Amino acid sequence: MLDFNRNHFELFGLAPRFALDTGALERAYRDVQSQVHPDRFTHAGEAEQRLSMQWTTRVNEAYQTLRQPFDRANYLLELRGIHALDPNNTKMPADFLMQQMAWREALAEAKADKSLAGLQDLERDIGGLAQAMQAQLANLLDQQQDFPHAAEVLRKYRFMQKLLAEIDAAYEEIE
Repeated sequence: MLDFNRNHFELFGLAPRFALDTGALERAYRDVQSQVHPDRFTHAGEAEQRLSMQWTTRVNEAYQTLRQPFDRANYLLELRGIHALDPNNTKMPADFLMQQMAWREALAEAKADKSLAGLQDLERDIGGLAQAMQAQLANLLDQQQDFPHAAEVLRKYRFMQKLLAEIDAAYEEIE
């Protein structure tokens, strides 16, 4: 069986990087999953079957973490001992806080006016910024290895994702 002490990247034989080849992750996941899947252990003893279930859970968790950019960035920071999402660390730059308020007001207005165009504009602006933050995270984590700054960008990115989810919900409310 595999080694439970391996981190998610090691489990799949991948370099610990934010910029990840998702095709390589997918292939590695299928390969590892085929080695530990419970169907392979139907005739094995109870202990081996239980271990197979534990491995399957671990492999699925690792795969889900690495395939999502936000979760992958957070995991990379945790490997470095940085807990970017620590509830005691809510520090954000003042200009970003002001921008958050403006976006929230724009979202509230678009919902109140039932304005699909307003939601689309907001979604385009925020979606573009979120993509730029992903590129910034790749640079900070992989090239510069500026982990404290990456943690700050990740907290901003989390806000952007939440706001995009709220915009999606607003579309449903309007339609």
